[in-house]
Amino acid sequence: MATRISRDAPEPLHVQIAASFREDILGGRWPAHYKLPPEPELAEQLGVSRGTLRKALALLIDEGLLVQTRGRGTFVTAGVLEPQIAQRLHSLSEDFRAQGYALDVQVVSARLEGMQMAVQALLGAPPGTPGLRLVRVFRGAQGPLAYLVNWVRADLCPGVEDVDFEHNSLFDVLEKSYQLPVAEGRRTFSAEPAREDVAEALEIPTGTPVLYLEQVTYTRDGQAVEYSDVWINSTAVKVTSLLTR
Repeated sequence: MATRISRDAPEPLHVQIAASFREDILGGRWPAHYKLPPEPELAEQLGVSRGTLRKALALLIDEGLLVQTRGRGTFVTAGVLEPQIAQRLHSLSEDFRAQGYALDVQVVSARLEGMQMAVQALLGAPPGTPGLRLVRVFRGAQGPLAYLVNWVRADLCPGVEDVDFEHNSLFDVLEKSYQLPVAEGRRTFSAEPAREDVAEALEIPTGTPVLYLEQVTYTRDGQAVEYSDVWINSTAVKVTSLLTR
C-alpha cells in the first residue's frame, strides 16, 4: 500500500490514502463487510501516523463507504442503508425452532474447496486457505423454508468436513467442538428473484421473490470464522424483529 502514496505529491497524505482505499472499495477488491486491518497495523503498512490514517478513514466514513464499530473495527459498508434488525445473533435453525417450526435439515453437500476471493477476504484468510462449503436446505411441514450456503475456515476447524450437520448446528459445532465462541455478526437483508438453483432447492418457480441474507460471523476476539448466503422462502416464512427503544 505504501507505494500507492507519495510524499512529493501536492495532495495531502490522508487524501491520497482515502483515494487509494476508495479505489479498492469501488473496484471490488474490498467487498461489502470486508474488515480493514487494525489501525496500528494499517498505519505501519502505509508508513504514516495513526492520525493521518484516521483522517483518511474519516473521509470515507463521511462518504458512507466505511463504517466503524466500537471495539470491533472498520468495515466496508454494504453500499446500501443497513437497518439494524435481528439484533440477536442466533443461527437460522435456532430462530426457526424458536418460532415453532419443526425443522428438518437436509445436507446437500459438505466438502473442502478453495474459497472465492471475496469470501477469503471477508474471512481474513491467507491465500490458499481451505474452506468448508456447506450447502443445506431447511424444511418444515410447509416444505422448504431456506437454502443455505456456508463457508467456514477449515484451518481453524480441522476435520469439520466430517461433522454430521443434519443433526448438529453449525454454531454449536464451532463453539463446542472447536472452542470458537460466536459473539457477533453482520447481516444484510435484501429481496431478490430466486435464481435457478435457489428455486430448485426451495421448490418454487424461478424468479419468485425471496429474502436474501448475507452474513459474516465473528468470534469474541474479532476473528471472522464463517460466511453465509441464505435464501428464505418468503412465501412460507415471515421474518419479524422485536425492537425496544
